[in-house]
Amino acid sequence: MSGKRRRNLIIPAAAVILVAAAAAGICLYLNRFDPEAYVQAVLDVSYKKQTEEYEEITGVPEDEAEAVFEENLDAAMAEFESSPMPEELRPQYRELFGEIAMQVSYTVGETQKEEGGSYAVQVMVKPLTLFADTYDAFQQRAEEYAGQVTDSVMQGGEMPSDEEMQSQVYQIYYDVLSEALDAGLLYGEAQETVLHVRKNEDGEYEIAAEDMKTLDGLLIEDQGGTEE
Repeated sequence: MSGKRRRNLIIPAAAVILVAAAAAGICLYLNRFDPEAYVQAVLDVSYKKQTEEYEEITGVPEDEAEAVFEENLDAAMAEFESSPMPEELRPQYRELFGEIAMQVSYTVGETQKEEGGSYAVQVMVKPLTLFADTYDAFQQRAEEYAGQVTDSVMQGGEMPSDEEMQSQVYQIYYDVLSEALDAGLLYGEAQETVLHVRKNEDGEYEIAAEDMKTLDGLLIEDQGGTEE
């Protein structure tokens, strides 16, 4: 099993955190609508697990607000149900993905009112470059592990099972990401995006789904550039 294949599985699942976060907090109803506060509250509860403003705006209890972030992680980990990720590593990856999500960088800016009562809210994003920054280190360690296995077998050692090798590759990638997280994350050049906030058929304000998808793609940079 190649290191690239493992990485290609893990990266999209990490991104699911962001997609699910957007969906979980996308609709709010406000009697006195402040679009900037609304967008800030949705993003903060979804990505940062900061619930105070979300509770105040929506009126939901603390446990329900906290559940937004946790349900996002549940959705991310569901991507691994059919993967060979070892069961014992799943809790560690879940916690890691949560820590990564909390490190995404966005700044809610000015709002322009549009026709029909909708709003355009500017958001400045600095893409997290963790996955691009750690790709070479992961490849190197995976290759070193493959070399160790080869040397061991050549000297008469037992060939590890596919499950054992897959488990080790997942452990290697977890270690690489964790070390980078502990060392301090880097961010790419700031980019601006716009979130359009408008009423849905029920008369409730929501952020346009396509805008949230664009934001999600900007928050984490993959190898070779920012994901679309």
